[in-house]
Amino acid sequence: MKKTLLIVDDDLGILKLLNFILEKDYEVVVKNNGIDAFKWLDEGNMPEVIIADLQMPYFDGQSFVKNVKISGFYRDIPVMLLSAAHDLPEQISKMPIKIDAYMQKPFKPNDLKTAINQLL
Repeated sequence: MKKTLLIVDDDLGILKLLNFILEKDYEVVVKNNGIDAFKWLDEGNMPEVIIADLQMPYFDGQSFVKNVKISGFYRDIPVMLLSAAHDLPEQISKMPIKIDAYMQKPFKPNDLKTAINQLL
């Protein structure tokens, strides 16, 4: 049985790309914002890994991850942040919550798969 990945990003192109790269190996669920992602989680769904964009409208990646990590239900789900921000490592280091992994956009598909496997 395939492990489930929840991917949260407001960029449709990135969602399609990630789905294409990962769908052979994983059950991929895509949501285009943190609000929809939380609705999906609140319906009782439990992915093995969450991959979220750092910069999203409405409910940015940092707020989304913070809510995941303070939740009693979801805090143990590994989270990877993706971002095109040039200062991503610095932003991650300043966050008040622990980020399990992060990757800079653009990324190499094999590097992404390796990072996901390490989180699993």
